[in-house]
Amino acid sequence: MLRFVIFGALMALAAGQFPKPSNSRTLEVPIPQLCAQRKIHDTFKGKGYYFSWADERTAGQEVDWLSARNFCRQRCMDSVSLETSEENVFIKDKVVRNNVKYIWTSGRLCDFKGCDRPDLLPQRVNGWFWTAVLQKLAPTTERTENDWSENGGIGLPQPDNREVIQGGAPENCLALLNQFYNDGVNWHDVACHHKKPWVCEDNQSLLNYVQFTNPNIRL
Repeated sequence: MLRFVIFGALMALAAGQFPKPSNSRTLEVPIPQLCAQRKIHDTFKGKGYYFSWADERTAGQEVDWLSARNFCRQRCMDSVSLETSEENVFIKDKVVRNNVKYIWTSGRLCDFKGCDRPDLLPQRVNGWFWTAVLQKLAPTTERTENDWSENGGIGLPQPDNREVIQGGAPENCLALLNQFYNDGVNWHDVACHHKKPWVCEDNQSLLNYVQFTNPNIRL
């Protein structure tokens, strides 16, 4: 079973204070009309999911990690967090059945201000978390409690920060890859600027916020 721990100390993320890259892009706030009109392609344990490849408006599109989150957040959703083994299997099944090569998740490495706490070090072992729900992943060394692939682009278990080794950008975002390295359908660390299809899931906090500020809206 996958194991996760509440990541409460990162509440600044929930307020939109995500670490800003050089172009100062930030998380976007929900748009009530888009929340009310959001498309739900499937549900799992009462929660709605959106698949970018299943919508004629976004089919064939690929976006970077932050753009995926912002598309979802505008609609009172967020990038999918694979919090349990059951949800992980549910999403993997959708990816396989639709022959999707890869997708973004909300997974991110905590590598910014405030991430130097002892419990988050070393960062590439203890610093991964689901940004959408502020939950820390199990240490990457505990292989039975996560779904990191055992292989990647240079033949190393994930996460391997391969692009940095090869002179590129840090691999600080978590993607689900479908047999990309003939390694199964598993988690990989990927540089956040890469573009991929995405999956959104309902975010109850954003739904509650929009409902509270727009009491007559039907969500």
